[in-house]
Amino acid sequence: MPPVDPAEAEEFLRQFFAEAEEPGATTVKGAAAAPVTLDERIAAVREEIARTGTYVHTAAELTFGARVAWRNSARCIGRLYWRSLHLRDRRHVTAPEEVAAECVGHLDEATRRGRIRSTITIFAPDTPTAPGPRIWNEQLVRYAGYRTGGRVLGDPRHVGFTDHARSLGWVPPSPMGRFDVLPLVVSGGGEWAEKGPQFHEVPAASVLEVDLHHPDHTWFADLGLRWHALPVISNMRLDIGGVSYPAAPFNGWYMATEIGARNLADADRYDMLREVAEKMGLDTSSDRTMWRDRAAVELTLAVQHSFDVAGVSMADHHGESERFLRHLEREEQAGRSCPVDWSWIVPPISGGLTPVFHRYYDEPTDTGPMFRVDPQAAARGQGCPI
Repeated sequence: MPPVDPAEAEEFLRQFFAEAEEPGATTVKGAAAAPVTLDERIAAVREEIARTGTYVHTAAELTFGARVAWRNSARCIGRLYWRSLHLRDRRHVTAPEEVAAECVGHLDEATRRGRIRSTITIFAPDTPTAPGPRIWNEQLVRYAGYRTGGRVLGDPRHVGFTDHARSLGWVPPSPMGRFDVLPLVVSGGGEWAEKGPQFHEVPAASVLEVDLHHPDHTWFADLGLRWHALPVISNMRLDIGGVSYPAAPFNGWYMATEIGARNLADADRYDMLREVAEKMGLDTSSDRTMWRDRAAVELTLAVQHSFDVAGVSMADHHGESERFLRHLEREEQAGRSCPVDWSWIVPPISGGLTPVFHRYYDEPTDTGPMFRVDPQAAARGQGCPI
């Protein structure tokens, strides 16, 4: 990494000091920073950058930066809760086995038996003298995809990553199944960076899964579908004031449509719509019968119902759309813009029935604290060893 741009650091610090008094913006349990003025902090950071090429965020700055990065996430509909993001500060961790262990700790602490808590674990940053660790998985919990003849067993999205994990020595369960949890693949930081990626098993006890059934159709349980409770994005780089954290896994909670209308429904994923439609007795001979639409709704209903019965936190697209508009109102009252990627905010089913469909939004920006996917991270998530 090149040295941190002092101007970028100063811009962040000015934002931090301007917003620090907002409720929940910077509160850090158990951490009380010594009082310092903006000018004093800027001078100290500039001196540290001149001496080392980078600087170290205080606990409050790190918390604020992570929360604002969530607030700036144009693709997230759940940003009303940005102030509640819980920080696990693991900037001292660089060894791959320790990174993997802390990722498992993240799963345990954030899942809370289904009462999911929005959480971020931040590992060591990249610096001018050493890289930080990397997590190759796109999420901490994902299902393997196996090439078997002319088809895929499991999740087709992760065939490449599964192959790469196996090339590192990972041995899948026997027999292989449709919902086998992939191992964590981690590259260490600092002195461990040259050793390359290593795989680490995810303990079954740390992965809460929900078996899917339907409130009206008893045959649905026979499909053998399930999904994991906690979506922890792990291949996005967190940039705060010029400092870049390449490993900063974070989670909110699922919305039912993400699983029912995308992960289980998309043709390049589990592709379950036709099987569900045929079980429902629908006419699948023509798209004009809208069998795909009806099957997608019932599949999503089964996901929502199953998570509710299991006591696992899950949003629905109607309620979350209304809450997102409340977030917009709050941001407008604070005098801030709210960047939005419309194609991600509008749900994949019943879009026109939700209030987020019927308005325009501020365009996504690339400034301020931000989560970013760089090309290398995206390639690693697909199993490409670059």
